[in-house]
Amino acid sequence: MRGEAQLAALVGNSPAIAAIRNEINKIASADASVLITGPSGSGKDVVAQLLHQQSRRAARPFIALNCAAVPADLLESEMFGHELGAFTGAIKARAGRFEAAHGGTLFLDEVGDMPAAMQAKLLRALETRVIERVGGMLPISVDVRVVAATSVDLDAAIAAGRFRADLLYRLDVIHIAMPPLKDRPEDVAPLVQHFLAGEARPVRFSTAALEALSALDWPGNVRELKNFVERACVHHGGEIVGRETINRLLRGATTPAAPPPRPNEIAAPAHLLGPDGVDLKQLLADLEQAYIREALALSGGTIAQSARLLGLQRTTLIEKMRRLQIEARLQD
Repeated sequence: MRGEAQLAALVGNSPAIAAIRNEINKIASADASVLITGPSGSGKDVVAQLLHQQSRRAARPFIALNCAAVPADLLESEMFGHELGAFTGAIKARAGRFEAAHGGTLFLDEVGDMPAAMQAKLLRALETRVIERVGGMLPISVDVRVVAATSVDLDAAIAAGRFRADLLYRLDVIHIAMPPLKDRPEDVAPLVQHFLAGEARPVRFSTAALEALSALDWPGNVRELKNFVERACVHHGGEIVGRETINRLLRGATTPAAPPPRPNEIAAPAHLLGPDGVDLKQLLADLEQAYIREALALSGGTIAQSARLLGLQRTTLIEKMRRLQIEARLQD
């Protein structure tokens, strides 16, 4: 595939992704509205592009509008267009996204954040397939397939009075739910290889490193993983990245911590005290210092992550480092 089609590769070997690919193949040729739900960064926009690329509308425009990124007072103009002089700053007539997508697909991202007043106008446009520009009087017929996406729980939003139930019924003719990346760890390695293919100086992740990446929660989902791969290539392009390097590259994701040993599992000599006794205070200080230094090394000097590895509050770790005179290039 070339151009836009490359951006829309739905990568993964998990049963969930295989089922979504199969669903796309079945519904792409229909004109029914599609609602894609799932957490932010899970790939809802990729599904929308694939639906367009595999449809009979593929030769026509794919137009996207992020409903959460446009100020509420400009959203109607962005969606439906405006006429000359319709409002201050409207120095010429302008077509909106519905007109631009005529014959193709209109992707309404983050539709759950759309203001209530716009929800009513969108509902009417979906029902009649006719729009009016802001400040205009003439009806304009449009032929678009609407694909909407949201990370908002729309049922909860309806219960709270923030979203119209009738608009949900109009948008949710076909529903595709994107799972979070943490629920499909088998997709991490193929996604990493996919993202590396687009880098000028790719790294090579060791098997242990890929296993460590697959064990992370990835709260930012596929988008966070993509950013991680890019960061790895910026810092270590052309190198082999092992498991020990992962923590230094992470932002917010943490490796699963091994459970602490139980008291009866800690190996100890048969006799703890020699004839001269022991300086217990110094012994404990040395042990504490060794653990803190290892945590700092694993986290690349990041205080917050080192504190999590040690089960400490950030301020507590800083105080211990001062008391033990541990110097490090600290990062928050």
